[in-house]
Amino acid sequence: MPDSFSRLLALAARHAGRTLPLAGPRVAIHSGCKPTTPVPTLYEPMLCVVLQGAKQVMIGDRVLRYDPASYFVATLELPATGCIVEASAARPYIAVSMALNRATLADLLCAVPETPSAGLAGFGVSAMTPELLDPWLRMLGLFEAPQDAPVLAPMLEREILYRLLQGPQGDIARQAARGDGRLAQIRSAIGWIRENFDRPLRIEELAARAGMSAASFHRHFKAATAMSPLQYQKALRLQEARRLLVSNGEASRAAYRVGYESASQFSREYARMFGHPPARDAARLRESRGAEELAA
Repeated sequence: MPDSFSRLLALAARHAGRTLPLAGPRVAIHSGCKPTTPVPTLYEPMLCVVLQGAKQVMIGDRVLRYDPASYFVATLELPATGCIVEASAARPYIAVSMALNRATLADLLCAVPETPSAGLAGFGVSAMTPELLDPWLRMLGLFEAPQDAPVLAPMLEREILYRLLQGPQGDIARQAARGDGRLAQIRSAIGWIRENFDRPLRIEELAARAGMSAASFHRHFKAATAMSPLQYQKALRLQEARRLLVSNGEASRAAYRVGYESASQFSREYARMFGHPPARDAARLRESRGAEELAA
């Protein structure tokens, strides 16, 4: 594994910042030459492998650290705050990611024996395995043979997801692939929250949409996302408000558009999440990183 891992790191370093140019699996290489400040973002379902440096991410009340030769899997859309904690010009942070294809995962379920469930979860971190490393090495090799990507990338995506199902995060991946079950119900509720985050959230109504009692829904939502439904909605509201503030700079208008009725409550919660009052934070972003920080 050490030799294969070194080859994978060398490939990723040569093609840092690129995305595999094909319509199949969305594979990207990420890099950074210095530690960063915490940046709130929304994680889409994905598999991410850290090759060098380290990153720390807070999802709800959980803090995760991705070290070299570890991988992170998220099966739900998750508001998160992340930062690179180990990186330098000599040894930059390098990671590779692939969007999670639920249809392919579902197609593979019958090929992988089912194991006892470890409980409802929408994300997790584990150490890299040789079985998962090998198809990743061949996938990144397509950056140097892009003419082969249309044929080989879908097959390698399938192999990577097959190995994911076989590994320590297999239960999480299996739950993501199923169209029924608790995680599917939570995913449906998350879809509604994302589309209606500016509307009042009534737990009883949302639980009914998910086909659960209010108490059961709240418990399962927290188990899957590490946050309550209201915390999830708040994170979406504040992230959208920040985007609006960078565009037009009017805190009251941004607060109203994302669903806040109290400007003072909005300011308090915004400062708690981003570390600065709305107007000051927006000015800081426009002067320094602007839109780049929002997309980090």
